[in-house]
Amino acid sequence: VLIYNHGSAPGMLNSQASKAIAPLFVEKGWAFFMPYRRGQGLSSAAGKFIGDEIEAARKEGGLTEASATMVRLLQDDHLSDQLAAVAWIKTQKFIDTKKIAVAGNSFGGIETVLGVAREPYCAAVAAAAGAESWSVSPELQLIMKKAVVAAKTPIYFFQAENDFDLSPSRTLHSEMKAAGKISEIKIYPAFGRSAKDGHSFAYLGSSVWFPEVFEFIHKHCVFNSMPKINK
Repeated sequence: VLIYNHGSAPGMLNSQASKAIAPLFVEKGWAFFMPYRRGQGLSSAAGKFIGDEIEAARKEGGLTEASATMVRLLQDDHLSDQLAAVAWIKTQKFIDTKKIAVAGNSFGGIETVLGVAREPYCAAVAAAAGAESWSVSPELQLIMKKAVVAAKTPIYFFQAENDFDLSPSRTLHSEMKAAGKISEIKIYPAFGRSAKDGHSFAYLGSSVWFPEVFEFIHKHCVFNSMPKINK
């Protein structure tokens, strides 16, 4: 099963990602599970929308308070939601609990990075993780660096060349390699005409990146888990 961590879009907008990506994994024999975190989509009644909370903090204390609030919510409440989703999917009889991969875009990419420090996923894919927040939040940079260094999960980072900021993927990939962890990175050609278009490549460009992403996941979740045959 692939657990997909959605981005920060309000309401049901993140269903654009699941509708674009899920069929690709299902066709390969994988289950696809995108749990809506508190305050968004199907879980809108479960808490406040993270975007509203960050904006309220910004109005009260500027970028410093907005950054602190974002980091607190992502590594506490929203990470708890991700881990609760993992616990639930493990109870489903059709799931191979040794083959649970994780992926996510934007805020969901951040959640994916934070999740690998807590859950032994077989593989992880972080798309445009922190591309809009990295440069204004040293706190975010710190917790993401700590997470990838602590990770035992191989991570594939990718972004479109015209995304808002390529630093997160490049920096985190470098941190993992320096720590002797398994990591790959791919910067794809520009997608669309703007940084916003480039950021949406994480889901609208799924037909482009899926073959390489699936190869990475299959390699670490299926091929590497197959029993060795002694000849």
